[in-house]
Amino acid sequence: MDSSNFPVAGWFKSSYSSDSQACVAVCFDSGRVLVRDSKFEGPSDASPTLAFTPTQWAGFTSAIRTADLT
Repeated sequence: MDSSNFPVAGWFKSSYSSDSQACVAVCFDSGRVLVRDSKFEGPSDASPTLAFTPTQWAGFTSAIRTADLT
């Protein structure tokens, strides 16, 4: 997805990621949940970005919380 239509401000990393570089950044914007790789070294407005609806995001994060990741 071309992220040039998305805002630069409002991105954050999880508090669980500490100082880790291996994480994603999330932005809640206009009824969308945007996700990008926090390690992307180019301009933030050029970062490849995924877009979810709030319902899709809720399902995704719920599945992660209940998954057995061992």
